[in-house]
Amino acid sequence: MSVWRLVIREICHRKLSFLLSVLSVATAVTCLIGAETLLRADRLTTDQLLRDKHVQIEAAVAAKEKLVRDAGAELEDAMRKHMLGLGFNILILPKGQSRSELLLNGMTETMPENYVDKLSQSDIVTVNHLLPSVTRRVEWPEQGREVILIGTRGEVPIQHRALKKPLLEEVAEGKMVVGYEIQKALGLKVGDSVTFRQQQFTISGVHPERGSTDDVTIWISLRQAQELLGMQNLINAILALECDCSGDRISAIRAEIEAILPGTQVVEKYSQALARAEARSKAKQAAESALEEEKKSGQAMLLQEEQSRAQLEQKHAGLAAVLVPLVLVASAVAIFLLSLANARQRSEEIGILRAIGLKSHQIVVTFLSKAFFVGLTGAVAGFAPGLWLGSALGGLSGSELSWQQLFSNGELVFAIVAAPAIAMALTGTASWIPALLAARRDPAVVLQGG
Repeated sequence: MSVWRLVIREICHRKLSFLLSVLSVATAVTCLIGAETLLRADRLTTDQLLRDKHVQIEAAVAAKEKLVRDAGAELEDAMRKHMLGLGFNILILPKGQSRSELLLNGMTETMPENYVDKLSQSDIVTVNHLLPSVTRRVEWPEQGREVILIGTRGEVPIQHRALKKPLLEEVAEGKMVVGYEIQKALGLKVGDSVTFRQQQFTISGVHPERGSTDDVTIWISLRQAQELLGMQNLINAILALECDCSGDRISAIRAEIEAILPGTQVVEKYSQALARAEARSKAKQAAESALEEEKKSGQAMLLQEEQSRAQLEQKHAGLAAVLVPLVLVASAVAIFLLSLANARQRSEEIGILRAIGLKSHQIVVTFLSKAFFVGLTGAVAGFAPGLWLGSALGGLSGSELSWQQLFSNGELVFAIVAAPAIAMALTGTASWIPALLAARRDPAVVLQGG
């Protein structure tokens, strides 16, 4: 009778013992494959979560960048509009205009009116909103008071740029705009008629209190002011608004304007220019700060996710390092006890086999062959539950791509290939001692019932 025939007959005769042995091995293999699959699934799940989180953060930062750009543009535009209320901050004056005289008595020197046209037709880039004007401190004989007279013809657009809304509305001929103190002293209101140096004017506007020389100023058209002052085709100044330049703004403005209009000088109203520059700087800083906070928040979220997943992986790895050896030892003990019980139950059968000539090593081979068959069967039975359990605990989806990623790692493939060998080594080792004990018993003693 062949060894494998004896093994098959033994398995068929003692089905429960065989099933319990296979179950022990399958449990050990399930635990081994499941642990390796869980660790691999953890890594894949972590990579996927971090990729998804990174995409979310990039999308959030991109959305924030757009919001910041939009908000920054709105804020800067609002600041720009607010700063426009500060008025013109660049004065283009004749070269001979004394600064001391300008501060003490106002503008006294003149330059050709066509300077403003020459400037508007140039390629100038450092200023906007050109406004020619004449300015004098004069007597208002009809009212017996001194006022500042300003004549303007309206802003002159720079031809190579898009039209911009003027800072000041043009004063039409025959109209007059008055400052707060003059309106208050004379009780004027829009629509009233007044006589100024024997010419009739209608009040078209009244400025609110500004706390500056504007409160004692009257504005009329440039042509009428030139006629009243005898300054036909002459102006005292060209007012302008600086562009949003970086660096030494006033030096760039002076260099550009003096190259276009020799014989002029440029004066900056420092407080207005400084306020405008600071406002734009704050708008830019606010936008950049909001974006930087969003980036820091995203990086903190990503780091937190990485730390959380690392802790989970370490926890699973620690559990596997303890659980897998325990299950292997428990399975080996169970197989040892089952093999020992099986050897005792088969003592009479073994005695008969020995009596008819079966050698001791054949008895050992029979026991070990059954053990190897149990190990192989248990390994095959433990593969699928181990893979399923590990992937489920690792949060890995059941898609085809997920399984491909799972097996792309050499460690899991090696564990699956090595599992049958480990299982057979486990069952062979556990069955070795019971097989030796059965093979060494004297058949005469066994048959006599000893």
